[in-house]
Amino acid sequence: MRSPDDTAVCCDVMLGSLARILRMCGYDTAYALDRGVESDRRVRELARAEGRVLLTRDAELAESAAESVLLRERDTDDQLAELAAAGFALSLPDEPTRCATCNGRLERADPPHPEHVPDDAERVWRCIDCGQRYWTGSHWADVERRLAAL
Repeated sequence: MRSPDDTAVCCDVMLGSLARILRMCGYDTAYALDRGVESDRRVRELARAEGRVLLTRDAELAESAAESVLLRERDTDDQLAELAAAGFALSLPDEPTRCATCNGRLERADPPHPEHVPDDAERVWRCIDCGQRYWTGSHWADVERRLAAL
């Protein structure tokens, strides 16, 4: 079983939504477009250089990578099911650890919080790289339900 503790991944340009959810699950997830990488050669090199499992919907790219998972589905929930079948542990941690936007590490954030953070948010985290704020609200609960349904 692969887990966020022992597996870093690289999502190709077709898997941006999947990258965000994997980050929410705690996976160190490089997304090709975040890195300005679009060509198959550069995506493959990025995954290899950083020791990441390449996740892709491109069969030729998957075959050419040292370690990859070929995803056949277009729908994000179906892709998550494919990853679960491939042995990836998919659940949300008790506390978020990765920024869904940039993959940076999260740390607890003390008040005052920006206006967009709800007043009833019990705990808030801040990305140390981009400053994005997170809390376990309705989006978190929605992703938990989606993962539980796998």
